[in-house]
Amino acid sequence: MAGLYFEDFGEGQTFKHSITRTITEMDNVLFTALTHNPQPLHLDAEFAKTSEFGRPLVNSIFTLGLMIGVSVVDTTLGTTIANLGMTDVVFPKPVFHGDTLRSETSVIEKRESRSRRDAGIVIFEHRCINQRGEEVARCKRSALMRKRPAQ
Repeated sequence: MAGLYFEDFGEGQTFKHSITRTITEMDNVLFTALTHNPQPLHLDAEFAKTSEFGRPLVNSIFTLGLMIGVSVVDTTLGTTIANLGMTDVVFPKPVFHGDTLRSETSVIEKRESRSRRDAGIVIFEHRCINQRGEEVARCKRSALMRKRPAQ
């Protein structure tokens, strides 16, 4: 497995993910359409011109998914049993078409599972930053992680 096991994570450990992504209009339109979100701020350039932003906003749930998705290769690929929850989700700055995003993930807590001997719980904090160095998204995610198999 490419992902890390529960034992491999340490509180305070930070991963600066090398994958970056420039967000396109197509990314935003497809994601918004696939999730049946009719919000004109994401889909209607003329409507968005009349908003305080003056242009379409990227769907924040796309930003959340991208931020967490980028972390998988470096952290949990094949070793996550399940996501248990996401909390403290914030979007302090908007994301626009053409923004390039990078992400980082920190381990803020870990503990043994009370119900499963083969797993532990890791709480990650994910951060997403645009090309101007502005934080555009942040969340905490609890994941049930596999322990290293006995040999």
